[in-house]
Formats: sequence, structure tokens, C-alpha cells
Amino acid sequence: MTALDFVLVVAIVVLAAFVVGGLYLGSRALRQIQTSKVDAKDREDQVEHAKAKAASVRAEAAAAKAEANAARAEARRVLETAHGEADTILEHAHRQAETDAEQARTAARRSGEREVALLNATAKEHAAEVERRAARIDERERQHADEVERLVERERRLAAMDADLSGREAALSVREAELAAAVEGQRKELERVAGLSADAARSELIETIEAQAKREAAILVRDIEGEAKRTADTRARHIVVDAIQRIASEQTAESVVSVLHLPSDEMKGRIIGREGRNIRAFESTTGVNLIIDDTPEAVLLSCFDPVRREVGRLTLEKLVLDGRIHPHRIEEVFESAKGEVDQLCERAAEDALVDVGITDIHPELATLVGRLRYRTSYGQNVLKHLVETAHIAGIMAAELGLDVRTMKRAAFLHDIGKALTHEVEGSHALIGADLARKYGESEDVVHAIEAHHNEVPPQTIEAVLTQAADACSGGRPGARRESLEAYVKRLERIEEIAAGKVGVEKVFAMQAGREIRVMVRPDDIDDIGAAVLARDVAKQIEEELTYPGQIRVTVVRESRVTELAR
Repeated sequence: MTALDFVLVVAIVVLAAFVVGGLYLGSRALRQIQTSKVDAKDREDQVEHAKAKAASVRAEAAAAKAEANAARAEARRVLETAHGEADTILEHAHRQAETDAEQARTAARRSGEREVALLNATAKEHAAEVERRAARIDERERQHADEVERLVERERRLAAMDADLSGREAALSVREAELAAAVEGQRKELERVAGLSADAARSELIETIEAQAKREAAILVRDIEGEAKRTADTRARHIVVDAIQRIASEQTAESVVSVLHLPSDEMKGRIIGREGRNIRAFESTTGVNLIIDDTPEAVLLSCFDPVRREVGRLTLEKLVLDGRIHPHRIEEVFESAKGEVDQLCERAAEDALVDVGITDIHPELATLVGRLRYRTSYGQNVLKHLVETAHIAGIMAAELGLDVRTMKRAAFLHDIGKALTHEVEGSHALIGADLARKYGESEDVVHAIEAHHNEVPPQTIEAVLTQAADACSGGRPGARRESLEAYVKRLERIEEIAAGKVGVEKVFAMQAGREIRVMVRPDDIDDIGAAVLARDVAKQIEEELTYPGQIRVTVVRESRVTELAR
């Protein structure tokens, strides 16, 4: 509803109200007059009063009429005002509508102009694209026409060449027939002169060529094998020597006995305690035997478990420094030393892994590696042996172009089985392989571990290089040691094995038992027998003796002829 409609409605309502009010007053006055007339007969004495009242009513009616006229006049005025306002609003609405229409026409004109411009641009681009396509089509048609012309010319040349080839084939056929006749005549003449048929001559020629080819192949194979052996020996020797020379390791060896120096000999009595209770408590708690002899200011700790021996040594050292030595204190210090040794093992494992360059290893394997810090093999520290073996294997792998990280990992973990005690049965190589497989190592590493002592035949080059690196680390001078008695017995047994063979004259053990020179009588042993003797001696040594590295057996057969000139 617009404002004009609202104003008209209000004016009409007001006018109707005034009209209804006037009509209501008039109707009421008329009803009173009628009542007065009816009652006039009964009440004559009140006529005057009724007339007065009627006059009053008429006056009221006149007033009501005047009010009604005034209301009509007000209604007309309001209506005229409403008409004026409605005209004003309508005019304003017309002007606003014209303005909006003009703006809409302007916007429509602009939008239409933009759309027309866009359509013109699109039409121009489409026309350009059509022209380009038409140009390409014309170019393709021209190229196609040129190609058709070239094909026609080529077909013409091919037809000419076919005709020429047909003539040549005919001529060649005639020539071949003539040559076949000539060859047949020559063959028959040769068969007549040589006294052999063509098949027999062919067979004889094939046999001769085959024999010559076999001889040349045998010579070539022998030369290749000899060259391969010489090259392989030289190459292997160079790789091994280079790897060993690049490793700078300690040459000290460890034993199963630790020595603890005391501030004075009086401390020995305090260690023993009253009636030996302290030494008994110490040995029962630590599991280490305590040897107190006449050595001045020193005691010996003996135990075949190196970890337990180190815990005992630290326990006794702390007790000596503290001065309070009694069974309860021994137990307290033992627990403290045990935790300290565990920390030392973890630190040793971290240092070894960093030295080798291994970062991703299972924590359980790292713990086992740390326990190898106090284990030895022929006097050689096993953890240092693993680090040294890993470096040697890495150098060899780099020389051969293999994966250095995998090779180092296999060589570093090859003796991990030695970290377990006697409670686990089996060879340390197989135990180590099971551990590596359990803790997620690759199959190449597992196979190298289980095959480094030939419990499993080596199938990969990583396994072979692990064996070589292990032998280099354990067999180098100063790496391992054995007691003098065992060393002498080993040398004597080696000489006995060689001297017990038939035809042996003298035996010399050289280079700390790593080489044997066997002198034989030339009349009893020939060259082939010398080779057999060397093989038999080496095989018997392998079966009967245990030794690090390898032993070279050299058989010397010397013949001397002396004549006198008179």
C-alpha cells in the first residue's frame, strides 16, 4: 500500500466517523421528540418543559449538525491535503522511476556495448582462426599434391628399375648356369686328380680345422686362466695390504686376570677381614676370585667372565678408596659398580657405532655390542676386533665397488653372538645370525654372519669379504696372543706333522708358525710327490690344530750334481 492510499483511507475513516456521529445524534433527538409527543397527552403540565427540552435538543442537533459540517470541512481539507501529498509523492515516484529507468538504460547500453565488443573480438579471433586453419588446409593440400607427384615419379622410377632388374636377373640366371657347369667340370677334374670325393675332402678339412681350433682354444683358455690367477692374486694382495695398512689399531692384548694396586699392604688385611669374612662376602657377591699373595701393594682378580671381572674390580677399587669394607657395604658398592659398568658398556657401544658409521640399529643389538667391550678372543678385545674388521671390510668393498655401508654392517655384527653366555647353546656365528634376523637385519647381513666360520657355505661376496676381513684383523701381527706353552706346543705339533711324512729330511717352522719349510730328499720325492706332500700336511694341520689366520706350507726339493774334472 502506497502513502497516497494510506492518506485516502485515513480521510475516509475520519469523515465516516463524523457522519455516523451526526446521524446517531439526530436519530436520538428524533426518538426523544416522538417520546415527548406520546407523553404530552399524559403530561400536559410538562409541555413547556418538553418544548424547552425540545428546543435544547434542536440546539444540540444544530450543534451536532454544525459539528458534522465542521467534520465534513475538516475531512475535505484532510482529503485535499492527502491529494496534494499523494500528487507530490506520485510526482517524486515518477521522477525516481524515470531516473532508475535512465540508469538501467545506461547500464544496459554499456553492458550491451561490452558484449558487442566481446562478441566482435571473439568473432575476429574466430575469423582469424578460420583463416589460419584455411591456410593450413591449403598448405596441406599443396603438400599432398606435391607428395602425390613425388609418388607418381617414384612409381615410374620403380617400374623402370623393376624392368632393369628383370633383365639383370635373366642375365644372372644364364651366368649362374654357366658357372655351375664350369664348377661341376672343375669338381670332377679335382676329384679325378686327388682321388677323393667332395664329401671325403670336406670331412677331412672339417676334422683338420676342428683339431686346430681345439688346440688354439686350449692354449687360449690356459693363457686366460693364468692371467686371471696372476691378476686375481695381485689384486687381492693389493686390496688386503691396502686395507691392513690403512688400519691403525692397538697391539695390546687382554687376559682373564686384572690387577688392582693398593695404597699399602695394610689394606690386604682389611680386604680379607676378620676370619676372612670380607673376602668371602666379596667373592660370593661379585663371583670374582680374589687372589692375595706376596705381590707388594697389589691384588689379583680372576674371572673368566670379563664383565663380571670388571664389576668386581670397580667394586674393590671403590671399597679401597672409601676405606669401609664389610659385607653390607660390599653389596651396596657392588650394585653401584654394576650400574656404572652398564653405563660404560652403553658408552662403548655408542662410540663404536659412531666410529663405524652405523646409526640405525636395534637397541637390543646395541646393548649386546656394549657387552663385548670386556670380552676377548685369543687376548684380542672383541669390540675393537669388530670395529677393525668393519673398517677393513669397508675398504675392501670400496676397492671392489660394493655397498660400503652394508659391508661394514655385516663385518661389525659378525661376532655379535659372542656377547651371549653359555646359557645359549650353539656356534656364535649361528647365534649371531639368529639375533640379527630377530632384530630386523637384512638377509645379506644375516648370511654374512652365519657363514663367516663356514657353518653355512658362503653364497654372497659380502660373506666372503667378511671372512677375509675377520682373518686380516685376527691374523695381523700383535692382534692376538697365546700363552708361551700353547705357542711352543703348537709349533712342535706342526713340525711333528710335517716330519712324520715319508721322504721328509728337515722341517722349519717360520714366522711364528705361519709358514713351514719342508725339506725333502730328492731321490725319494719327485715334483708331483712334493705337491701331494704339501697338500697332505696342510690338510692334517687344518684338522688337528686351532690357530688364527693361515699357515703356508712350502715343500723344497733340491737336486745337486757334482762332478770332478781330472
